[in-house]
Amino acid sequence: MPARTRPSQAAVQERRQAILRYVVENGETRIDELAQRFDVSLMTMHRDLDDLAGRHLLRKERGRALAFPALTMETATRFREHSDLAAKTALCAAAVNRIKPGSTVLMDDSTTLFPLVPLLARLDQLTVVTNSVGLAQRLGAAPGISITLLGGHYHGDFNSCTGPAVTRALSQIHSDLALMSATAVLEGRLFHPLNDYVEVKLAMLASAEQALLLADHSKFGKTATYAYGTVANYQTVITDTAVPDTELAAIRALGVPVETVNPEEPSL
Repeated sequence: MPARTRPSQAAVQERRQAILRYVVENGETRIDELAQRFDVSLMTMHRDLDDLAGRHLLRKERGRALAFPALTMETATRFREHSDLAAKTALCAAAVNRIKPGSTVLMDDSTTLFPLVPLLARLDQLTVVTNSVGLAQRLGAAPGISITLLGGHYHGDFNSCTGPAVTRALSQIHSDLALMSATAVLEGRLFHPLNDYVEVKLAMLASAEQALLLADHSKFGKTATYAYGTVANYQTVITDTAVPDTELAAIRALGVPVETVNPEEPSL
């Protein structure tokens, strides 16, 4: 029998993404069951899980893989980028109409904002300030956009920077608008699993005249480790029609307008 061809690194990452999603969806799974489900050896599955556990994306113990409680799929950027893409595209299409040419815009490292790139390229004399290396790279080809990349402690999994250097730079910037997302939203309260990113988000809010929160339905009804205020810090929440009515009512009760869009019909 011929030996199996060694999978490419891209194929390995795709398999690990699928493993992570399966564990998150099920809460916990036996490692031998995962090996059987994904048709790999037990040793290979242990390597995959060691990699995911080493990046704090799940826990591995006593023959089981376990999802972190209250942790959503706010994981490595390459794992998030293509999830709920239709909803993210619709949110960005709604947000771009609020961005004026010639303005300074803060953008956090949320992959929710990635579909904004081709839309922003249509605007003239726009200044974008971001801690996201991925966003800066994508915007780099747009001729009418000036980009300031906030450098600090680099997180390879998220392809972005945090830390005192980022927050200090933000304290010296005045922007017209901040565009941001959230890992988790519960009854108008905002959460993130990593405190370093909470500090960046708060610094962006303090540096902007106005802020928009773009969050698709998958972010609602969940929590994460660190709470950082409510949607009351934003002028508008833009989300999609699949968000539960109770969550929309909680946002409106805080006096914040909500704009809902249909992911199947983005108004470009």
